[in-house]
Amino acid sequence: MEMDLRELVAVACQVLALEGQDDYVWGHVSVRDPDGRGVWMKAAGLGFEEVTPSDVLLVDWDGTVLVGSGKRHSEYPIHTEIMRARSDVNAVVHTHPPHALAFAALGVPLRPISHEATVFVPPDIPRFTLTGDLITTPELGKQLADALGDRPAILLVHHGIVTVGPDVPTAVFRALLLERACHKQLLAMAAGGPHTWSSDAEALTKREHCYGPTQLSAAWELLVRRVERRRGERRR
Repeated sequence: MEMDLRELVAVACQVLALEGQDDYVWGHVSVRDPDGRGVWMKAAGLGFEEVTPSDVLLVDWDGTVLVGSGKRHSEYPIHTEIMRARSDVNAVVHTHPPHALAFAALGVPLRPISHEATVFVPPDIPRFTLTGDLITTPELGKQLADALGDRPAILLVHHGIVTVGPDVPTAVFRALLLERACHKQLLAMAAGGPHTWSSDAEALTKREHCYGPTQLSAAWELLVRRVERRRGERRR
């Protein structure tokens, strides 16, 4: 089980790299430890594309590394405090995607002009504005968890994004979809819009139709195949 979780986090990191959400050595993915000891998350100092199962650490609720070698990320409270507050969350992703960052700074609502945006609205996606600095203390982690509430994602204004899910594939896909939604709205805004978007009722229906568990599972399997192909190319 331990090795399976470490492999899952490593693959998630490589998927994020493949999809352009790497930011040098910053950003992290975690999964809840099923025995309640804390969270499994990538070690600091590595790019997403470099992460292997041996680079995944078990970090307890207070930030102590229980399993694995390497330094933990200073922002571990993003993961531990959200999971403390949300029993339904078993995975957390924090990245710094460029379009979501730019969009968050505009202070405008995210509109369901695309399929992707319907995962997050209605209602509008929450924003964390208490600080644009790193989330390095349990107190800030708790405040972030409060701002997230029961939602699937939050924009950290001047910082990045956090997405959550019942499992790693869902949390990762929410990060990918949020970046795409923000990118598409920025394109529409650059062209003078958007002037139309889905109604709340349509957006909620599309959320069910487009991104249910079956669709997410199939898309996740596609991305895992892509990661495996890239691994194979590197070994040649």
